[in-house]
Amino acid sequence: MSDVAYRWRVRHKPTYDQGNGWSPMTFAVELAEKPGNVLLVTLPYARPDNWLLEQSMSVRPALVAQCIRRAISEGWASHRTGSAHRLELTRDELSPPHP
Repeated sequence: MSDVAYRWRVRHKPTYDQGNGWSPMTFAVELAEKPGNVLLVTLPYARPDNWLLEQSMSVRPALVAQCIRRAISEGWASHRTGSAHRLELTRDELSPPHP
């Protein structure tokens, strides 16, 4: 993974459900050059910009790298085309969120 460049993105604005804290924080990861299969990560917390001040967390590069490593170990082939690889994290898998 260290010699491969990825890019990741969080939706600029929350969806209505995310704003209300009904849907969790998500982000997408793909190869920086010649993107293929997308990794869609769902976190067990709301977005930091949710309107109801639900417990939230930020997406940081270390978390993205951890998710990429896990997805690869689960068989994610970022260079291939096809349906997105989904990774859903639980609260037990993450350290306490940072405001």
